[in-house]
Amino acid sequence: MPQGTIKTYDTTSRSGVILDDQKRELAFDNDSFRHSGVRMFRIGQRVKYQLVGHAERAQVRDLTIVTL
Repeated sequence: MPQGTIKTYDTTSRSGVILDDQKRELAFDNDSFRHSGVRMFRIGQRVKYQLVGHAERAQVRDLTIVTL
């Protein structure tokens, strides 16, 4: 499962941007973590996720916090 870091997060819209380990920016929305139980993210927080769809139009899904 790919991992990245929260670059931005808007608490009002519950959306933001992940900076993945290859330095790509991936946008996410509330649907990306709706079933994970996560209520919010902090900038700099490590996350793991799935990408669904084709490369340029891939969507972030199953976004969860990386724990030790």
